[in-house]
Amino acid sequence: MAGLDESGSNPDVSLLYDINGLAKDSPSWFDTAMTFVGEYGLLLALVLLVVWCWWGQRKRGTLDEAASSVAAVVWAPLAAGIAVLVNIPIRSFVERPRPFRDHRGIELLVDGKNDYSFVSDHATLAMAVGAGLFVANRKVGLVGLGLAALEGFCRVFMGVHYPTDVVGGFALGTAVALLLSPLAMALLTPLTKVIGRSTGRAGRLVWDRKAGPVAAPLSGTASPSGAAADPDERDLAA
Repeated sequence: MAGLDESGSNPDVSLLYDINGLAKDSPSWFDTAMTFVGEYGLLLALVLLVVWCWWGQRKRGTLDEAASSVAAVVWAPLAAGIAVLVNIPIRSFVERPRPFRDHRGIELLVDGKNDYSFVSDHATLAMAVGAGLFVANRKVGLVGLGLAALEGFCRVFMGVHYPTDVVGGFALGTAVALLLSPLAMALLTPLTKVIGRSTGRAGRLVWDRKAGPVAAPLSGTASPSGAAADPDERDLAA
């Protein structure tokens, strides 16, 4: 099923030429850098962002807070994996060829892309991680969403996806990460609490006991530092 308009009058195709055309006017070193960033670099950056967020969420003041926050961080890469799996039947159903197969003058920066184009796995994965991190921590999540947007731009710049492939990936990744988040939190939070209560290294994966007491502070009680909690640092899953 071709499913999507491939005509040159399609704004999707026009935007493809506009963005991919930048590669023709760029020096070769810049194209090489964008190819590495779009293929591997941004995904690696998202992995490091997940690790950074996990390290910070371990330092919540109570075990309950840390467990729910770490569960949300764990959900981010799991959501990405589920979203990519969901994309397999979507690609097989739509069967949209890569843009360089149907349009002349596309500057292709990477070889070996022989599968279907809609939707972009890279965009799906990146946005699922970004949306999942936004559930755990809004500030870190915004960084993740920015990296996902850059990933989508790179895929079109490289000539391997249409803009609508990227938009479809963003929609799929966001939908999986947010719609399944309540179920994921209900399943993952009890598990992280059990791990957090254990002694030794396993417990430190979930909660840094030096950060505060196990029991949550009473309402209106000042934190040990005397500072009010930053609302932007509170996770949406708690």
